[in-house]
Amino acid sequence: MCECRKVYAPFLPETLFFSFLCACMENLLTDNNFWKNYWESKTDVSVVIPKNYLFHQQLTKLVEQNNIKTAIELGGFPGYYAVFLKKHLALEVTLLDYFIHQPIINELLKVNDLQETDVKVIEQDLFSFQTDKKYDLVLSCGLIEHFIDTEDIIKRHVAFLEDKGTLFLTLPNFHALNGWFQKTFDKENYAKHNLTCMNPVLLQQICEKMGLEVVQSRYFGRFSLWLENENKKPFLVRLFKKSMWLVGKVFTKIFPFDSKWLSPYLIVEAKKVR
Repeated sequence: MCECRKVYAPFLPETLFFSFLCACMENLLTDNNFWKNYWESKTDVSVVIPKNYLFHQQLTKLVEQNNIKTAIELGGFPGYYAVFLKKHLALEVTLLDYFIHQPIINELLKVNDLQETDVKVIEQDLFSFQTDKKYDLVLSCGLIEHFIDTEDIIKRHVAFLEDKGTLFLTLPNFHALNGWFQKTFDKENYAKHNLTCMNPVLLQQICEKMGLEVVQSRYFGRFSLWLENENKKPFLVRLFKKSMWLVGKVFTKIFPFDSKWLSPYLIVEAKKVR
């Protein structure tokens, strides 16, 4: 999953506002209707977040090594990682998103034995929201690839970082076989992603340019395939996908390695050192 931002800047003079609006809209690959339709199509949003949730090892290690106490998840509605960090790592967590449907969040918290007050929710536009509050951990999972200007969206993450804080980013790798599946069988979803940013060297360079110390920037995961709303795809597409999924899983079980061509994700971990 991932997220984009609508633009709202009423405090700007009219001419500056429209310049700001055009610039930001050119940076977006999705819009509000996309995410409204996306979440309305989901029927299994409120799920139990297990201790071995995706990226759990990386998050647990960085929280323990860096003595992290506070975290903010950007663009993460309904807040799966905010819930994970609260439920399993006992952090003080915040979720910031411009698309919020509180009943969905409340139900997610309930099924995970959490209270409604356990996750602070901020319904704001990342491009206009301002705060002096800083966090030990700033993360987003499936956000930055929905923007054309990768450096700009990462800069907005860094603005929330406490001194010596940690930045953790994950995004899909559409240069891998999974990307071919998206392009072939779900062109609309594929078009909402910026493939240029799916490059660990580029992401490392951007973070270093901002004065961050990069701990890791790499392809992640042995192999996986997915399609949005797979149950609505033609039977032969679903059969082909499952067949390829099985072959890929067996192959990477025998030959386990991360790679540009098979790994489904990229991850970036960086620290603010100045």
